[in-house]
Amino acid sequence: MASLIFRKGLDLKAAVAGMLAESYHSDIIERVKAADFTYRVGRLTVHLAREFGFCYGVDRAVDYAYQTRRRFPDRAVYLTGEIIHNPHVNQQLRAMGIQFLSDGRRAIEALGAPDVVILPAFGVTVATLEQLDRQGCTLIDTTCGSVLNVWKNVRRYAESACTSVIHGKVWHEETQATASQAVGYGGRYLVVFDTRETGEVCDYIRQGGSPAAFLAKFVNAVSPGFDPDRDLQRIGLANQTTMLMSESLDIERMLKAAMTDRYGERALADHFEAFDTICSATQDRQDAVVALLRDRPIDLMIVIGGYNSSNTANLARICAGSRPTFHVAEPDCLVSAAEIRHRPAGTKGEVTTTGWLPWKGPVAVGLTSGASTPDNLVGATIARLEAFCHGDEFAKSL
Repeated sequence: MASLIFRKGLDLKAAVAGMLAESYHSDIIERVKAADFTYRVGRLTVHLAREFGFCYGVDRAVDYAYQTRRRFPDRAVYLTGEIIHNPHVNQQLRAMGIQFLSDGRRAIEALGAPDVVILPAFGVTVATLEQLDRQGCTLIDTTCGSVLNVWKNVRRYAESACTSVIHGKVWHEETQATASQAVGYGGRYLVVFDTRETGEVCDYIRQGGSPAAFLAKFVNAVSPGFDPDRDLQRIGLANQTTMLMSESLDIERMLKAAMTDRYGERALADHFEAFDTICSATQDRQDAVVALLRDRPIDLMIVIGGYNSSNTANLARICAGSRPTFHVAEPDCLVSAAEIRHRPAGTKGEVTTTGWLPWKGPVAVGLTSGASTPDNLVGATIARLEAFCHGDEFAKSL
């Protein structure tokens, strides 16, 4: 039984607009934007990046989820996994009765025609989509247009017998979905996480080596049957859309130089292709935080977003290069004027830091948030900062 698939909403945008505003709008953020993205009270100044928070793709995905619940009030509604990487938003959806297959309470194999399944903003693998379609589920596809653009290029590579080299995180849902597109169209892929891994690929392109040793280094990051001697002769670069743009550009330059060294400038076009597949919203947020650090007097940075959010982690990486930076999952991570829970850039675990906020004198805080973070969490963070900098709040926290 073929599925019914909704890809352009469910004609209920106006009906859910009030619920979305109630859940995610922030009056304080609107005031900060109107005041040149600056908030001043007492000794505290908050400078907000000019591009932050929900991007179009995330806003659309959350909107579709709310429309789905409204359209199918009496049917079981599932998400294959987190719709976006923000714990607050995902918890809101759970509270609405939307069940997450990733929570393990129901297997995908048990779903059928009565069930409604929402596909997240970063997409699902070809195998998952085909399975849900075979089982006759009603599908709500919220896959971001930027992700679909990457898939288009990966399919183009596959159809021309060109291996997709994907700059991404092999464990991330988007990269897994993108890799499945290559295989689904008869192609091959290799996932590289950073410039260090890319350097190893470039060494192999230039000098060759042991295929077994190469595959041992990239286990779980290559397509089935991958042969580096064969599959690195023609490559095309693609990206997980939320990666650090500057690193993606470095990786492109490295691979292009390696292929030029191996095959020569005149033959390069036959062996290497690249398309810019970093999402514009990701790039805009990265550019905005660079401008914020350059143009405003910032003592410390706070970056708000899920710890498993790639684009948020990359914003924190940019900031940590020049300022004390605290990547927090939610406003409650700002425990007090003396204590903050955060994940340091480049690490995987949350830590607690004391003495993070200057206890006297003027303090200028830079603030940004990942593309999965709603405005109400950014506004709540500003409110906590104001409380911490007010009167004896620091003394009370000791």
